[in-house]
Amino acid sequence: MKLKTKSGRTTYSTFHIFIILTLTLGLFSCGQTKRNNNIFHYNEQSGIASLDPAFAKSLSVMWAIHQLYNTLVEIDQNMNIAPSLAKSWDESADHLTFTFHLRNDIYFQDNGAFPGGKGRRMTAQDVAYSFRRIIDPATASSGAWIFNSRVDPSHPFTALNDSTFQLKLIKPFHPILGVLSMQYCSIVPKEVVEKYGKDFRSHPCGTGPFQLVAWEEGQAIIMKKNPGYFERDSAGNRLPYLDGIKITFLENKATEFLEFEQQRLEFVNDIDPSFKDEVLSKSGELRPDWKGKIVLQKHPYLTTEYFGILMNTTKNLVKNSPLRDVRVRQAINYGFDRKKLMLYIRNSIGTPATSGFVPLGLPSFDSSRVKGYNYNPQKAMQLLKEAGYPQGRGLPEIPLLTIPIYGDIASFVANQLRQIGIRVKVDVVQKSLLLEQTAKSEALFFRGSWIGDYPDAENFLSVFYSKNPAPPNYTRYSNPAFDKLYEKALAETNDSVRYRIYQQADQLMMKDAPVVPIWYDMVVRLVQPYVKNFVPNSSNLLELRRVKIEK
Repeated sequence: MKLKTKSGRTTYSTFHIFIILTLTLGLFSCGQTKRNNNIFHYNEQSGIASLDPAFAKSLSVMWAIHQLYNTLVEIDQNMNIAPSLAKSWDESADHLTFTFHLRNDIYFQDNGAFPGGKGRRMTAQDVAYSFRRIIDPATASSGAWIFNSRVDPSHPFTALNDSTFQLKLIKPFHPILGVLSMQYCSIVPKEVVEKYGKDFRSHPCGTGPFQLVAWEEGQAIIMKKNPGYFERDSAGNRLPYLDGIKITFLENKATEFLEFEQQRLEFVNDIDPSFKDEVLSKSGELRPDWKGKIVLQKHPYLTTEYFGILMNTTKNLVKNSPLRDVRVRQAINYGFDRKKLMLYIRNSIGTPATSGFVPLGLPSFDSSRVKGYNYNPQKAMQLLKEAGYPQGRGLPEIPLLTIPIYGDIASFVANQLRQIGIRVKVDVVQKSLLLEQTAKSEALFFRGSWIGDYPDAENFLSVFYSKNPAPPNYTRYSNPAFDKLYEKALAETNDSVRYRIYQQADQLMMKDAPVVPIWYDMVVRLVQPYVKNFVPNSSNLLELRRVKIEK
């Protein structure tokens, strides 16, 4: 049954979606009530706002878009750049021009916008159009920042011919290949975008392994295998192996877990705090009752959880605060036990951040070269004494802003700091208020989280580059020596040399202590034992091309 929304757009009832799923994906075999076991089911608690790559801001949107589209290059399991739509590329001697040589066997999915409804071949013109669309103010893409102030303003994107695309930069920026792997840079066809206009968000058309069947907002998204997908496995079999995907939108994590227990979902991403103790031991392993019934996957995630400290000394908030003294900031870093926090509060989900701000999982991460802060209360008390606050005497109470789900983390840190004389008052606020205050430099001491947009340490170090606004430089950290190292790294093309510069910059910043790194996050998934080839990655991207279901 079709239904009309207030906007006049056609939507579908749950029953209609069920019928579509049944007919399109063959949920039942002829004359039998047998469930098609080759459909991958997962739940998206936060919902999906759009299937338009120009708005691939959240992880939930990125996951869905990754099934429908491809990018010029992608990230492999080792966080290295690998070919995708582009089979190879060249970089000019001045590092300003990148020329991509495209595959000629890639077709967009069938769509009524094409002549006869048949999907046409993807060309370099499509790449140029897709990238121009991102920076076009009329699109209002949340991803415009990835190219702004980086690409040549006069001729940034050029199709030299059908199979050759060229990108020009203003100045060398080696991480540009990582940028091009982002879902923002998925290739879209102009005809389909123009046919649907704003409704392209719910009428996607890409070159990816799956294509949309139906979307009832708030209820379910159904995708089916793209029969013309270009990739094959090592034996020559066409990918993907799955017949389709069904995404549901249960808002309650407990309900989601119950669905997983009953094998109605193939996996659960992350473990809700309300039942993590039921499933995991304090050491982060499956409890005996669950062993053999489900599979626990853990993998480094390109995310650093931290507390930020405002460094802008023109603000009265900073002028009158003891946090303006580097010794007090260092004392806070030494003053609590990250390992104990991870064990008792996080069930060992994550890695204590005792190196720099750049997290575990990036190729440039090296804890032997970048030294952070371990628990050392004696050192912390010595620093407080040197700063004029022996045993914390004379040190005013310091407010710490955090959000509800991290209240227990903040309280743990505050309790440990109190033991060395640092009094911290935990103020729990809504996320929107915290983001507003940090963007306006109105928060002195605040909870923060930085998720890598692409797999290069530059993305994390950009948080401290003085020429960057807030975001990303929420602390307003400014150090000319750091800026010089950051800029030097951007122009360096030798990976080993660039990594060393990154490490030097990270170490310098950590000494200044504008942040208190707490932990490097971890991808944690509970997976059904019958799901094979479901491999996690440091970007926490949902990779389903090679997944098999073997019941």
